[in-house]
Amino acid sequence: MLNRIVLIGRLVSDPQMRYTSSGIPVANMRIAVDRPYTNQQGQRETDFIDIVCWRGLAETVANNLHKGRLIAVDGRLQIRQYEWEGQRRQAAEVYADTVRFLDSKRDFAGSQSPPPHESESGYFTDSSGFPDSPGLDDPGPDADDVPF
Repeated sequence: MLNRIVLIGRLVSDPQMRYTSSGIPVANMRIAVDRPYTNQQGQRETDFIDIVCWRGLAETVANNLHKGRLIAVDGRLQIRQYEWEGQRRQAAEVYADTVRFLDSKRDFAGSQSPPPHESESGYFTDSSGFPDSPGLDDPGPDADDVPF
């Protein structure tokens, strides 16, 4: 079985950085991704997709990404269940394994914030030394540790 998602889109707002109660960094962000076809009015519709980054990757995106940046995300789909006002709900999120900044550095030459320091490939991954993703033996963060 395979659960892999690759997305390219622009950040809708700056990433929001938080820490779990056990001190693990987590960043949430949303990207806008245009659909490849047009609607009846001849306009492209846009999907807004929630992205979650953990540990070192969370710190990297929170420190270097800003609203409007074009990024590529490679990750997996995660369905989260929660209750809101007595109603059981679900939220689909992409847990990022890799984030790549796609804007050229000259695109941000006049901006107030300097372009981020990128590896030669432009990829940022979670290099914290922790496992890439929770496995069957490691269910991931406890629900009480998730800050949202």
